[in-house]
Amino acid sequence: MRKKHYNKRPKEYGLFVYVENNNVEKAISRFKQKIKDSELMLEIKRRSFYEKPSEKKRHIKNLAKLRAKYKKIKED
Repeated sequence: MRKKHYNKRPKEYGLFVYVENNNVEKAISRFKQKIKDSELMLEIKRRSFYEKPSEKKRHIKNLAKLRAKYKKIKED
């Protein structure tokens, strides 16, 4: 028979932050940083409306042009 390990944390999915020593403010700031790093808000904003496939292609193409432009400026 296996022993139960009560000190082990259960598996979590998604973004989460543990509150340590009842320091909620610090936990909130860490959570906001995780959201910013994961680019979750950008994804939500992008999916908030329907974008036609042709618009997606145009957007990707414009981003590539912009990257090439900045790369050329950086080289000069």
